[in-house]
Amino acid sequence: MKYIDEYRDIRLIRALEKTIRREAIGSYIFMEVCGGHTAAIHRFGIPSLLPPNVTLLSGPGCPVCVTPVSTIDRTIELASQKDVIITSFGDLIRVPGSVSSLEKEKAHGADVRIVFSALEALEIARASKGKKVIFLGIGFETTAPGTAAAIIKAKESGIRNFFVLSAHKIMPPAMEAIICDGTEINGFICPGHVSTITGSKGFRFISEKYNLGCVISGFEPVDIMMSVLMLIKQVNNHKFLTEIQYSRAVTVEGNLKAQKIMDEVFTLASNEWRGLGTIERSGLKINDKYSAHDAEKVFSLKGLSENLRENTSCLCGEVLRGRKRPTDCRLFAGVCTPDNPVGACMVSAEGACNAFYKYRRNG
Repeated sequence: MKYIDEYRDIRLIRALEKTIRREAIGSYIFMEVCGGHTAAIHRFGIPSLLPPNVTLLSGPGCPVCVTPVSTIDRTIELASQKDVIITSFGDLIRVPGSVSSLEKEKAHGADVRIVFSALEALEIARASKGKKVIFLGIGFETTAPGTAAAIIKAKESGIRNFFVLSAHKIMPPAMEAIICDGTEINGFICPGHVSTITGSKGFRFISEKYNLGCVISGFEPVDIMMSVLMLIKQVNNHKFLTEIQYSRAVTVEGNLKAQKIMDEVFTLASNEWRGLGTIERSGLKINDKYSAHDAEKVFSLKGLSENLRENTSCLCGEVLRGRKRPTDCRLFAGVCTPDNPVGACMVSAEGACNAFYKYRRNG
């Protein structure tokens, strides 16, 4: 199968493994900031192919994982209001808030529905006269264009009962926050899906300002191994660049049409990230032109911020910062499992704890 079989060719993988072991003359720590990469790295056993002096860390790349407790609590508060339908991606309904989850609220009678896109939520609104349909918009630049397109369509179609609670985020400020937080890394495996939208240009400042390597990678074993090799060569040559390994999908400029749609609907704002706190200009807020579809502006929210109760034994925040491994958490694989997640990193298939549980439980 094109773009699958050739990127899983064992001969190429072994050749890259041999080259990496030859080129890795120092100590290297690279962080991936894409949930798809986190899942692929552990699914394909990439760490076992690397020499011990090459370490891969998982960062804040899972959109479900970085969604903070406060966002879950606000959504639960909305779910309790009269004639409200909450629509959300499937993983998110299992993420614990401070006192409950959307899954538990659904079991108690709240109208919570799983959708695959914002446009599907819009169709529910079209068919649900007398109901207020709220879509929980999460994710990075990958999913934000779809949410923006649904908001534009709602306005153009006169669908007044469709609203979005935007928790969308953009990746570069979080990567800068990781650097400024002091996490020791030599470079980033940059997000593949995000970069199809943004292009590579959005990450260039990291190489130029912080002297760290950046390689945008695909998701197959050959992609990831090649990206690691490219980063090693950057470190060895003391020449830090923003390179594209995933050239079959990513360009320098990115998807200009998708960028235009996002710019039409969203404006940059401060945003809270699980584990990283509030990061300036890292969130996508619905602008005034489309405020009639902004759940935060339309609905009255008391907020539960003063009563937030997150399990202090959960190390999800430290894992997202690259400070801890999932196996460092005393809850991991005992109290906290995919069937009974205590922290967000165990919920999503793109979460580091979930990936470790499936593929590296004892590693």
